[in-house]
Amino acid sequence: MLYISHRLEEIFEIADRVTVIRDGEYVATSDTKSVTEEQLIAWMVGRNVDNLYPKFHVDIGENVLELRNVNQEGVLKNINLNLKRGEILGISGLAGSGRTELAEAISGLTQIESGEIILNGEKVEIKDYSSALEYGMVYVSEDRKEKGLVIPMDIKENITMPILQKLSNSKVIDFQEERTISNHYMEQLSIKAPSIDSIVGNLSGGNQQKVAIAKALACKPKILILDEPTRGVDVGAKSEIHRLISQLAKEGLSIIMVSSDLPEILGMADRVCVMKNGTIVKTFSREEATQEKVLAVSL
Repeated sequence: MLYISHRLEEIFEIADRVTVIRDGEYVATSDTKSVTEEQLIAWMVGRNVDNLYPKFHVDIGENVLELRNVNQEGVLKNINLNLKRGEILGISGLAGSGRTELAEAISGLTQIESGEIILNGEKVEIKDYSSALEYGMVYVSEDRKEKGLVIPMDIKENITMPILQKLSNSKVIDFQEERTISNHYMEQLSIKAPSIDSIVGNLSGGNQQKVAIAKALACKPKILILDEPTRGVDVGAKSEIHRLISQLAKEGLSIIMVSSDLPEILGMADRVCVMKNGTIVKTFSREEATQEKVLAVSL
């Protein structure tokens, strides 16, 4: 059986031998019993990855977002949370706990039935995603192919899609500015492609995810909501995305990170909110949070 995967736990669980291919070229082959996870990662990435979860020191500031007793019938129950400037707030929980539903409610993709949303100390009404964008909240979906990107279009068209109105003068798009902005984010996020004219559908999963994040950053968000930001990407792209998230927080962006990857949540978040049956059952500080504690309240 030939089994192709970038999930290391699967490789070590079922494979007898492992061969690494990078950028279309053969790298190495080894018995799985004779290679470590660190060595395999180094072969896959082309360098040693010392830290999959780079976490920069950030002076966390004041509250920028508060949810007070937010409810959606049959979905969310009495949600109370706050997000601070420069903070990475992790949302954890088992499948069906309401993680994605909470992210979509905050960003106006679904309507809350009761409760309050407070931005910078003032109560706001977020009627839809457009109004969320106006308040500086941007959501990156867990499903980049169906909800995050237009796969048949090129990189620049995807990145600038939400800001075409800003790029337009008398309803004519400034194509030079579109290219300037797209090249900036392609460089900042290290998107690997021949050019900004490359079709997104031809990119790897990791580079597609970077395009989805670039599309969000082009909106100049104040609050970035990331739903499963590294799902389906290889370990090298995962490390790069984590480093970018840390850098954005250091620059003052407030980030909500929804993830089913518990090591990712523990490695990146300043606080961890654990959800169960549509409500937040516990919030841990970074120092308090462990896999055992988070799982214990998730079950």
